[in-house]
Amino acid sequence: MSTSKQRISYFPLSEMDDEMLAVMKRCAEEGTPRPESSAVRAHSPAAFWAFDEAWERLFRNGVVAHSVKELCRVYVSRSVKCEYCGNQRSEAARSTGLSEGKLDELMNFETSTRFSERERAALSYAEAITWRLNPDDSFWDRLHSQFSEEEMVELACFIALTMGQQSWIRLLNIDHYQVMAETAASLVSGYSGEAAAGE
Repeated sequence: MSTSKQRISYFPLSEMDDEMLAVMKRCAEEGTPRPESSAVRAHSPAAFWAFDEAWERLFRNGVVAHSVKELCRVYVSRSVKCEYCGNQRSEAARSTGLSEGKLDELMNFETSTRFSERERAALSYAEAITWRLNPDDSFWDRLHSQFSEEEMVELACFIALTMGQQSWIRLLNIDHYQVMAETAASLVSGYSGEAAAGE
């Protein structure tokens, strides 16, 4: 039986130190992640800072194009049914021209003409990790033709990080506009805040 009851509270902003508040402000301004999931992680400073550093290194920075990682992030959110994460968009990826029309075709990435061969290879990697597939040599040949081993490791670690977080976040019944509610940064255009995670 589903319920809308929130499972872990938001850590109060009034109890955060200046460094943590600076991260929360960035979440509110840039999104992905949005402030609510960060406020839940703030109950454990170790978890908060471990996630923030990994996200900074693997998602915001790194050697793989940010837009490719955003495709994988949204693919994972749709695969694990995390509506909270699925209604977020990276502003940095938007600035490169990543459109909602393209994201709408993610679940058909192999046959869609909107994706490059490199993007298809990355998404097949996300698919294999998310669905625990056992791909053959042709899968690996394809990846090696599009990515260096450094890129493959970074991409896999990012996919694993976002998959783990989203698989957990979907259980929490959190929603947008609950922490630092004055901002709509990185949300899907037209999102009203009525769709709760895990529905």
